[in-house]
Amino acid sequence: MNDVDKLFAQPLTKVSDFVFDHDVARVFPDMIKRSVPGYPTIVETIGLIAGQHAGPHTLIYDLGCSLGAATQSMRRHVRSQGCRIIAVDNAPAMVERCREYLSAQSAMTEELTPAEVIEADILELPLQPCSVVVLNFTLQFINPELRLPLLSRIRQALKPGGILLLSEKLRFDDPDQQQRLENLHYAFKRANGYSELEIAQKRSAIENVMRPDTLDTHLQRLQQAGFSQAHSWFQCLNFCSMIATCD
Repeated sequence: MNDVDKLFAQPLTKVSDFVFDHDVARVFPDMIKRSVPGYPTIVETIGLIAGQHAGPHTLIYDLGCSLGAATQSMRRHVRSQGCRIIAVDNAPAMVERCREYLSAQSAMTEELTPAEVIEADILELPLQPCSVVVLNFTLQFINPELRLPLLSRIRQALKPGGILLLSEKLRFDDPDQQQRLENLHYAFKRANGYSELEIAQKRSAIENVMRPDTLDTHLQRLQQAGFSQAHSWFQCLNFCSMIATCD
């Protein structure tokens, strides 16, 4: 059962760096729904886009799958024969709960695309040939120096016509734009019931863990990695989703 996110509701003597542990896994659906503008639209559309691009008898990767929201969406929308989804996360608590969610989805719905969840570091995971790769709010938690090598490996694994779906929180070079959208994001959180204390403590917990890039940085890096085209398909406040394609 999912709980309401109250992880930062009480004053903390020391705010530790954010980790995807059992406490976070327990409240994660509530946390992300109340924290990421447009998240349900992004997840549902990832499934739709994957359904358009998944080739028959190919693999699909959901890298940094957390609780498998994108995987569940793709299982519903991908209809190409012989496809299989591999969902990967390095946090044991997230992997455990993701498996529970996928098992429950399988029990409720027939004819879903097969999926398996594995616990692994996506920076070390050998990638097999595939037609779709999803990085849904994952790259921002990876060391910036390691982002291009990961994207290059993904590009090499993708078959011709394959796609990468990349969702990220954005930062902005213009200080006024950055402040304006940050303030709107905090207003979004307040509207969803978070207190000023919760917003401040969560910000402290995540600032050394999540390092956002600008949209231009993302698009330039995707070009460097060898993708033939890359563009954003969705943005709500300072959250964005992109698609990168291979010839």
